[in-house]
Amino acid sequence: MLEKTTRINYLFDFYQELLTPKQKNYMELYYLEDYSLGEISETYDVSRQAVYDNIRRTEAMLEEYEEKLGLYRRFEEQSRILEEMRDSLSKEDLKRVSSLIEELENLD
Repeated sequence: MLEKTTRINYLFDFYQELLTPKQKNYMELYYLEDYSLGEISETYDVSRQAVYDNIRRTEAMLEEYEEKLGLYRRFEEQSRILEEMRDSLSKEDLKRVSSLIEELENLD
């Protein structure tokens, strides 16, 4: 569950500008503020089921955006390469650092 929450939070960070204000509000309250579905439904005077459905649809939309645009995948890959570069620098493996810089430059 924590892994899914972390992924959704990242996807939300990358793609929130593509969401409607209502979708943003529900996602912020649910994932960032840790509101329950019931608390969100009371805040917006809608049913708990309506909040649940909206959040699930928004999650699916975020996953579709990621499938098409790949910003999170690219971010993860860049993070992995940078971590390897730090590790290689601490070992003074400059040849590996050079190789990783090239890999970073060639990310699509």
